Amino acid sequence: MKNTYLTSHFPLISILLFSTALSLHVEAIIIQKLVNLGVYSGMTDVFSESGIKLTLLFLLLLFFFMVFAALKLIADTMIELSLLFFSKDQEGKELTKFRSGSWLYLLGSIISLLLFNQAFFILLILAIATFGYFIFFVYKVSSSLSPIGLIGMIFFHIFFWFAFGLSVFFAMIKLYNSFITSLPV
Repeated sequence: MKNTYLTSHFPLISILLFSTALSLHVEAIIIQKLVNLGVYSGMTDVFSESGIKLTLLFLLLLFFFMVFAALKLIADTMIELSLLFFSKDQEGKELTKFRSGSWLYLLGSIISLLLFNQAFFILLILAIATFGYFIFFVYKVSSSLSPIGLIGMIFFHIFFWFAFGLSVFFAMIKLYNSFITSLPV
């Protein structure tokens, strides 16, 4: 079957599976913290244990889904923007060339779901799938790029994601510092 839309649902499934893997891991951590603080037994008086776990899993799944969906939206925008700036393609044919790379994310998300109790491996698999997808993307669109355009596109992506990651990191540090300074000592 040679249909361009065959793999169009893979990103959604991948986001759901990565979100589920991280949600299951974080849920176990939160439940353990609530037990250690002695709050969990009081919560079970109001809700059932399975109700608490399902509600927590749903909220975490929703949170991680929103994060991954936002990252996918940003990544798709950056890919199309880089093709606008650096590609010789005027009709958008390059967009269909690298869609099959979503298999990498689907495979990675399935593996991460199997390793949901290890956050390091989930994030490592996500990083490997992302790097593999980027290599696949560059390989597929390189035919419509000049050598200077190829280098420019690679540096465009590296610079954007580095700046984005640095911005998020500094925002989190600033929030953490403001939280710590507001605590009474």
